[in-house]
Amino acid sequence: MIYDILAGYYDDLVRDDEATKQWVDWIESYNPKKDFLELACGTGEITLQLAKNHQVSALDLADHMVEAAKAKDIDHQVDFQTGDMRDLSKFGEFDAIGCFCDSFNYLLEEGEVRAFFKEVKAHLREDGLFFFDSHALARIDEFALDHAYSEAGTFEDGTNVQWEIASTPEGLIYQDFAFYLPDQTIAEHHIQRVYDPEWLIQVLKEDFEILSLTTDWEIEGADEGEKYFFVCKKK
Repeated sequence: MIYDILAGYYDDLVRDDEATKQWVDWIESYNPKKDFLELACGTGEITLQLAKNHQVSALDLADHMVEAAKAKDIDHQVDFQTGDMRDLSKFGEFDAIGCFCDSFNYLLEEGEVRAFFKEVKAHLREDGLFFFDSHALARIDEFALDHAYSEAGTFEDGTNVQWEIASTPEGLIYQDFAFYLPDQTIAEHHIQRVYDPEWLIQVLKEDFEILSLTTDWEIEGADEGEKYFFVCKKK
């Protein structure tokens, strides 16, 4: 399972308090109502900030990520569960649902995306809001094989890590992690897919009104940048 090892080092690699605030400010600017469901919540950084103003439920596919998130939730504010965001059958309806930090891009097939959007809609109340982001098309060129991303470092416990990101012309992004432990090396292989924003708009419009599409928070529409940010309302 991916994130079995990465979960323990995830915050050391990517935690960014300023970015978390930016995420939450973006979400709250649309005044979502009380009940909020976060999909693929990771270690709960955004989740716990949302819990200050909302009744939050959250799920992640990886047990270790959920455990890391629960450990931070000392006041037991959030209903954390292990689960697949493609199947929300154990949940009721919410005022808002969010899927953040390019977690959406783990859906690798167009059919999965269509089914996911319909699953989200089925668990939103009338006029409920759906927030999500996606890698922008420019990421395909950014991580092309001739200039793929590579980073190495050492954690406080002495574990060394190698992190590489590469993309294919077909829109797949591969993230490979190697963790060099004292007695073994453990590798994790992650695959994501980048979707054309025009196709996403077309599919979303079957079930949602698109309230906002920006690139990198501030640029209107789908433009050159790292991420597209969608805010949608259930039809």
